[in-house]
Amino acid sequence: MKNKLFKVKKLPAFFLVFAFALPLFAQKNETMKSSSNVFQPSSSPLVSLRIQFITGSTADPAGKEGVANLTAAMIAEGGSRNLTNKQITELFNPMATSFRSHVDKEMTTFVGQTHVDNLAKYYEIISQMLLEPGFREEDFSRLKKNSIDFLKTSLRENNDEELGKERLYNIIYAGTGYENHSVGKISSLEKLTLQDVKDFYAKNYTQANLVLGVSGGFDQKFSNQLTADFARLPKGERMATKNIAPNLADGMKIDIVKRETRATAISLGFPIEVNRAHKDYAALALVASYFGQHRSSNSYLYGRIRELRGLNYGDYAYIEYFPRGMYQFAPDPNLARQSQIFQIWIRPVEPQNANFTLRAAIYEYDKLVKNGLDQQTFAETRDFLTKYVNILTQTKDAELGYALDSKYYGIPNFNEYMKSQLAKLTLSDVNRAIKTHLASNNMRVVMITKDAEGLRDEIVNNKPATISYASPKPKEITDEDQTIFTYPIPVKAADVSVTPIERVFE
Repeated sequence: MKNKLFKVKKLPAFFLVFAFALPLFAQKNETMKSSSNVFQPSSSPLVSLRIQFITGSTADPAGKEGVANLTAAMIAEGGSRNLTNKQITELFNPMATSFRSHVDKEMTTFVGQTHVDNLAKYYEIISQMLLEPGFREEDFSRLKKNSIDFLKTSLRENNDEELGKERLYNIIYAGTGYENHSVGKISSLEKLTLQDVKDFYAKNYTQANLVLGVSGGFDQKFSNQLTADFARLPKGERMATKNIAPNLADGMKIDIVKRETRATAISLGFPIEVNRAHKDYAALALVASYFGQHRSSNSYLYGRIRELRGLNYGDYAYIEYFPRGMYQFAPDPNLARQSQIFQIWIRPVEPQNANFTLRAAIYEYDKLVKNGLDQQTFAETRDFLTKYVNILTQTKDAELGYALDSKYYGIPNFNEYMKSQLAKLTLSDVNRAIKTHLASNNMRVVMITKDAEGLRDEIVNNKPATISYASPKPKEITDEDQTIFTYPIPVKAADVSVTPIERVFE
């Protein structure tokens, strides 16, 4: 699917250097796996640890949404039985290290890294944190407040882009185990007690949920000690995953979140039946890369909305959950999910251009579904993606994170898996996957804007969009604009809602 005004460009030097150099300089090492562990010894002077529990916010009991995240925070930021958080920080500082947690829907991962010379001392501290948490009331109060402030202030009031993306997930997965933000719900967090945290820890931090991950300059003695120490956890049982299958009514629905803000953020998406274990994963990954590669000016959508029209900073597409995208170039590992969505992220535009930009995004998405890709676009994108996977695992820590995700999905080494799948891929495979998975009648849209009622009126009453440019545009663009001005937004009045910001994440 080519356009005379927008062609796939040469890869940026940044991508070329890393994509080609990494395979040459990467140390080949053996990955040792047991039924529960992923150990990747090498000659690196650094040791990365990822201690993971296959439990997350889907395990939050009803009315206690946020307890999974708060429990992990209490472990990583609340001290151990013998050491306070302040004492641990003072011990970490000379080692130039830290220990952090992140909680998603189905997994909780604790991440740390240290020089091999400090491994014994570092491990002694973090093992106490995980196996003998302090669970102090003062830490609980502090971290509970942090969680509430994150939802109320950091996300709801200060970050329209992340707000829109997370609100989209809330809407798509309403009524399922994925419905709430992994940090929780404000109303539930306010009622949580320290006993709730202790109960969650006792029930979920078990051997049945445990996956130990280590990479770098460790030896067999250390891995044996690690395994033995964590065998002290109760055996437990792997928790059954709650219902996560979204049940969406047919037709597009739009939620406009009313907030005092200078721009309008837009997120669009719908659920797909594809994750990394699915046979069409590589095909859809290629489509997303072509249509909206993250933070890349080479993608098609970026070229049409940002580069040719100058409407915003960027326009991207995803087939996997990718939080904090405005701060980083590559996604974090250990956000593995059974269910994913196809998502289009339209970075904020000026409010007067919101009507046009929404129509433009739908117009380009419809063209993708109708026309698919052509052979040249397919070949160029496959070549890029085959090299780009090296960047995702360019550090030993990232390589370890992806190995844990591959274990979760039941697939081989991610790089080898992707390259093998891409090598076998054909244009017909990709276009079939587009028709199968992206021809959706369940599009959900979230828009964050100040004049929510005015924007709703424009959409509901199908008012033609307008746009003005600071400089003249080619006739092909202005002619296409005429089509976009009145391009249909297939939505009924009853399906366009306005949500006050105070109700989000409540």
